[in-house]
Amino acid sequence: MSKTFSLIPLVAALVAAPALASLDKVTIADLPTLHQESQHSTASKRVTNLFTRAHYKPIRFNDELSDQMFDRYVESLDYNRSIFLASDVAQFEQYRDKFDNALKSGKLDFAYDLFNLSMKRRFERYQYSLSLLDKPFDFTTDDKYFFEREDAPYASTEAELNELWRQKVKYDALRLKLAGKDWDGIKEVLEKRYTYTLKRLVQTKSEDAFQIIMNAFARSIEAHTSYLSPRRAEQFKMDMDLELEGIGAVLTYDEDYTVIRSLVPGGPADKTATIKPEDRIIGVAQGDDDFVDVIGWRLDDVVDLIKGPKGTIVRLQYLKGKDDHGSPKIVEITRDKVRLEDRAAKSSVFEAQYSDLTSKIGVIEIPGFYNNLSEDVKAELVKLKAQKVDGIIIDLRQNGGGSLYEANQLSGLFIDQGPIVQIHTLSGDVQEQKDSDGVTYYDGPLTVLVDRYSASASEIFAAAMQDYGRAVIVGEQTFGKGTVQQHRGLGRNYDLYDNKLGSVQYTIAKFYRIDGGSTQHKGVIPDIKLPTPIDPAEWGESQEDNALPWDSIPRAKYATVDSLNDTISYLNKVHDKRVATEPEFSYVMQDIKTYQEEKDRQYISLNEKDRLAKKDELEALALKRTNERLARLGLEPVESVDDAPEVLEDFDPFLEEAALITQDYIKYGRLAKNNK
Repeated sequence: MSKTFSLIPLVAALVAAPALASLDKVTIADLPTLHQESQHSTASKRVTNLFTRAHYKPIRFNDELSDQMFDRYVESLDYNRSIFLASDVAQFEQYRDKFDNALKSGKLDFAYDLFNLSMKRRFERYQYSLSLLDKPFDFTTDDKYFFEREDAPYASTEAELNELWRQKVKYDALRLKLAGKDWDGIKEVLEKRYTYTLKRLVQTKSEDAFQIIMNAFARSIEAHTSYLSPRRAEQFKMDMDLELEGIGAVLTYDEDYTVIRSLVPGGPADKTATIKPEDRIIGVAQGDDDFVDVIGWRLDDVVDLIKGPKGTIVRLQYLKGKDDHGSPKIVEITRDKVRLEDRAAKSSVFEAQYSDLTSKIGVIEIPGFYNNLSEDVKAELVKLKAQKVDGIIIDLRQNGGGSLYEANQLSGLFIDQGPIVQIHTLSGDVQEQKDSDGVTYYDGPLTVLVDRYSASASEIFAAAMQDYGRAVIVGEQTFGKGTVQQHRGLGRNYDLYDNKLGSVQYTIAKFYRIDGGSTQHKGVIPDIKLPTPIDPAEWGESQEDNALPWDSIPRAKYATVDSLNDTISYLNKVHDKRVATEPEFSYVMQDIKTYQEEKDRQYISLNEKDRLAKKDELEALALKRTNERLARLGLEPVESVDDAPEVLEDFDPFLEEAALITQDYIKYGRLAKNNK
């Protein structure tokens, strides 16, 4: 068994499956009729028993739980309400209050019936999509694709569904046209894409249905509780073993796209210096083979295509970030052995590009709370002290958490001794995790940089530094995950299922700051907030279904290292004045305004002229900002963003502002010391 505090389980495309077979035609008659298998009945009963005994949140098997599970299951099968007809959902309403008893008995046949119907409806939708490719679309009309339908009513007729899918297919076609393809090329790509989707449907197995059923149950209990199929359980084990062979990228999905969530520092993908987080993979090729279009693929299938043995080559075709108008790019990556220890903390002395930074500021980047993190940071502190830095920034942006032990140990490097975090267990006990070595490894000016993705163990560290008055916290309000998960396999020594039952991850405790408050929902609120388009009320743990509530417990006994109230008041005044005139933050504020104006828009234009105009507008804005940056550096302007020098790639306005805040902190401390 293992405990984890990670925000998101590592889903790594780290490692290749041979290219898929040729596009054989399949028909709806080829769809399998899935049934519950014997191991799934056993797994269902074991999960039910385990959660009832050991989950932090008390579970009642009743109609309320069944009602939630029914809605979540239907949503999982048709999240955008574009597959089922209203009549399809209505015919299964008779099972709304049956899920709780079905889980305990292990008899989930009716859930498989609904899953089988979803496959049939999905197959029909893609068959219809293929029929729309018989003639070119007219991209001169005032047409729109309404892509946001999570809260929309189900279509009452097939004609309504057809209209939704006509919009989607036209959207897919226009994207390809904007990328330079003619109609024959568009038709070829989309026929291949949709036909592959049909073929994957035909290959669906009972395990796929069971995982969705059980996760509808798990997530109806609590936001970070989940069931892992044997395939997912094996991947989880690989992640915990900290050694893989592949490209070193963590993947997630966004609608039809496979998205790079993060890169393993020093891994093969990271070393290309080309592909970045938020880029969307649209094609995969083995060596010199042709690209396989992977838009619309399941994440697991894309992972299987990308992963492979050390020394082999994979090519990725991808779109940059959220850009819907740019041309696809290609990167070649040689797979290698990737040790997750390579995601270790690393330090540097910050070099400002645009600002007047006179202090020597060290930066320690921590991508995750992995085993032995504190020892690595201790080594980096030695390096920075040798370089005689005036202050240090701990960069926890994008850090989703990890080991509780390491969060405690890391905090202990910056205080002599005392409690770090409080743990409230299932039994009702409150346990304190403490630093007791009596040694402070660094006692100088300290800044902690966080963002909305900083979660769990990151929040434990940031909260402890804030509560002790040991550091100034800078950035965005953090994610707000204050729960502890445990991973456990469902197999037993005497089983005959040969590891076919999978595993579960479930919440066993809740952690609290030493001041008594929970980080759950609220996260850590920075002392100095940086501009962001993200509204904390719209993103984070508070938006997770069935997330545990915020609450508090008694304050632990501890003494603050320093009172930073006056310091923070001063730093905010200087920061606000600087941000008001800093061009980079004027860009951020412009982007925030644009985001706020467009965030509620639930459609995208299907008019080619409109889309080209938007593309030109965005490219012109990017070029304008690029040349303004070059001018501030005393460099010559460029005619294309692609021609910009590498010096701009490393520019990080948020880190630069954090460095300036740290410098102000240092100066204020010296001033206060001299006035004593």
